[in-house]
Amino acid sequence: MPKKILLIEDDLQVLELLKVWLVAHDYSVEMASNGEEGLRKLREATPDLIILDVYMPRMDGYSFLMKMREENPLSKIPIIVLTGKDKMRDLFEMEGVVAYVVKPFSPEELLGKIKQAFERGAAG
Repeated sequence: MPKKILLIEDDLQVLELLKVWLVAHDYSVEMASNGEEGLRKLREATPDLIILDVYMPRMDGYSFLMKMREENPLSKIPIIVLTGKDKMRDLFEMEGVVAYVVKPFSPEELLGKIKQAFERGAAG
C-alpha cells in the first residue's frame, strides 16, 4: 500500500506538478490549497507525511502546525516545510519539522527528504 502524503500548497501549479510527480513515485497524495483545507483533510484521514508551504492565504503553514499540535499534541506525522523564504527555518525546526526545503528546489531533493523522513520513522 503506498504511503499517503498530504500536500498543502497555495500555488495550484506547484500543487498539481508535485501531485503528478509524487504519484509517479508510488505515493498516494491528498491536496489542500491552504491551512484550513489542510486541517480538514488531516481530520478526514491521517497521512503518513505532510508537505507544508509556509506562506498561504486563510491559514499559513505555521498556524496550521500550531493548530494541528493543539488538536493532536501526540501526533508523530513527519512534516516537511516547503517555502520560498528561509526566514522561519529555526522556528519550524523547534517545532519538530523533519526537513525544510527552500524554493526553487529540485524534485529529486524533495524526494530525498521524503525518503529520509520515512526511514527515520521506520527506525524510530
